[in-house]
Amino acid sequence: MEKDAKIYVAGHLGMVGSALVRNLQSKGFSNLILRSIEELDLTRQVDVERFFEQERPEYVFLAAAKVGGIHANNTYPADFIYINLQIQNNVIHSSYTYGVKKLCFLGSSCIYPKYAPQPIKEEYLLDGKLEPTNEPYAIAKIAGIKMCQAYNRQYGTRFISVMPTNLYGYNDNFDLETSHVVPALIRKFIEAKQTHSPTVTLWGTGTPRREFLFVDDLADACVFLMEHYDDTEIINIGVGEDITINELASIIKDEVGYTGNICYDTTKPDGTPRKLLDVSKLHSLGWRATTSLREGIRKTIQWYYTVYNKRH
Repeated sequence: MEKDAKIYVAGHLGMVGSALVRNLQSKGFSNLILRSIEELDLTRQVDVERFFEQERPEYVFLAAAKVGGIHANNTYPADFIYINLQIQNNVIHSSYTYGVKKLCFLGSSCIYPKYAPQPIKEEYLLDGKLEPTNEPYAIAKIAGIKMCQAYNRQYGTRFISVMPTNLYGYNDNFDLETSHVVPALIRKFIEAKQTHSPTVTLWGTGTPRREFLFVDDLADACVFLMEHYDDTEIINIGVGEDITINELASIIKDEVGYTGNICYDTTKPDGTPRKLLDVSKLHSLGWRATTSLREGIRKTIQWYYTVYNKRH
């Protein structure tokens, strides 16, 4: 990508989009096209087509999506499939129509079967049943992957699809109703510390294993792949290591400085028992994550105190 190329980051106010903006700007990309949802509703086809016709972006990072944890996916399944399909359809099709040179579509590791062999290789896609709690979201993301591949095959576009593992970091969602596990635990432990609560209760058994990637590392990987990867097949982005939810909770408890006890509500669902991505394909291209889990959590806690609290 040329330093002055017109680059559209869809979803630039979200966790992933804002990390992409930081990364691109740090690398000297100066011609970024950004629109908030108030300025451009990506679910509206006419508006998206008008935007692409007027702006003519050369490169697109499609990071706009409706996202959430188990509770949100269970509560709003129709929203998760409808909104994500609409955004993808509109942005991918307009990228083809208006001659975008290359597009990076951000999927999710939840596209893989619930009981996929571990670590999960890219070729396991569609090899088994999905995790029921986030199936609508996963199906939308799978549709996005297949759409990129279909446009590549039919029209010769250069649309790549990347599959990040579980993300956390700056600009995360700390709403306990809709958040993912890392921000939810950070907020729970901080509030328990502030209120001197003797215990923090977490969902499930604490035994599921998860892989976590700091969002700034993801952004760096996406920009790297935009410049070094042209395969139509999907590619995983992760760290290649996982830990139990119980171990994660212990790290966050330690970094927050909470001294109470952790309890588990085993009547609540665990979700997928293990989810670790095989990132050998990414490593072979020469990219590896550089932020350790403890360091990333420390940075996220600091952001929560200095930025999130002031906003709320």
